[in-house]
Amino acid sequence: MSAGLDKLMTGEDADPRVNLLGKPEWALTQFFDGLGEKPFRARQVLKWIHQRNATRFDQMTDLSKNLRAQLNEIASIELPKLVSEQTSADGTVKWLFESGAGQAVESVFIPEVGRGTLCISSQVGCVLDCSFCATGAQGFNRNLNVGEIIGQVTYANCHLPLRPNGQPAVTNVVFMGMGEPLANYRNVVPALELLISDYAYGLSRRRITVSTSGIVPQIDKLGDECNVSLAVSLHAANDELRDALVPINRVHPISELLDACWRYAARHANRFITFEYVMLKGVNDSIGEADQLAGLLKRKPAKVNLIPFNPFKGNEFRRSSGKVIEAFQNRLRGHGLVTTTRKTRGDDIDAACGQLAGKVRDRVRSRLGEKGRNSA
Repeated sequence: MSAGLDKLMTGEDADPRVNLLGKPEWALTQFFDGLGEKPFRARQVLKWIHQRNATRFDQMTDLSKNLRAQLNEIASIELPKLVSEQTSADGTVKWLFESGAGQAVESVFIPEVGRGTLCISSQVGCVLDCSFCATGAQGFNRNLNVGEIIGQVTYANCHLPLRPNGQPAVTNVVFMGMGEPLANYRNVVPALELLISDYAYGLSRRRITVSTSGIVPQIDKLGDECNVSLAVSLHAANDELRDALVPINRVHPISELLDACWRYAARHANRFITFEYVMLKGVNDSIGEADQLAGLLKRKPAKVNLIPFNPFKGNEFRRSSGKVIEAFQNRLRGHGLVTTTRKTRGDDIDAACGQLAGKVRDRVRSRLGEKGRNSA
């Protein structure tokens, strides 16, 4: 991989100042150690940024004036720059954030009784090209860095009203927006550390979900390092169909993927893996396919979340009817599988599952395609 392409893939930040928004505790401790400061400074600054929503160093009144002045020179707290905001009739909020070079990524906040779920993006576009997903149809440009990922959470908490109990609006975070989180592993894990840290967001691991299409080696790494809740975009019960719907299956077929899922679940007692299954009319929604899916998952630590397909421009798939989805769900339940159907939220503003497109200039795929043609 060339140096230029490597930089594009990793989403390196050209700003010479250090964005402290993207630093977990260990990294902030190293940063302040380099300034000759004690480790507790890292915890102070984490609390100011992630619990008190401070965006300026002069707000951090328990830091000395000299340190605040020094931080103003060498560091920043940069929230994502908002391009647009839309609110659905059902209360769902979608934000479009600038990501440079005329591109943008989307985040979605879903308010519910008792909780507020924020769906965040991890990449500008997605290289995996799942056939039923608007993000994949846009192509791929680069990974988001840690500050850009966690900044979506910070922005939401800064701009949404507090919950009735006085707590921040965001209680749950799902990595189900634009991109494949495990393809941006080195930036996603520090973001997860911030979400879990008692000095930052302090969220329970069960309130954080990483959704993957099935990058098996990274599933094992995630289990070792973070072990948050895991959701797997399965969408088919046999390799032939999944190869067509989810191309990563050609690298990590279903049997290999499921073995990694069971290893992940075994790391903690009572841990279940959620398998996401988008319902596509006449493609994967027959009773026979429900039986096949049950054969893969029953008597395993598995839950199934059926997702009514959400259409987007230029895609020929159609949503299974309500009766077909209900019959599919009942068949899985008859096999003893815990099965739910996801309620469609925000589809009137293209904020529903599979509809996030943002603005993506596809640079990497075209380069990789040229490389493939040249080597053929």
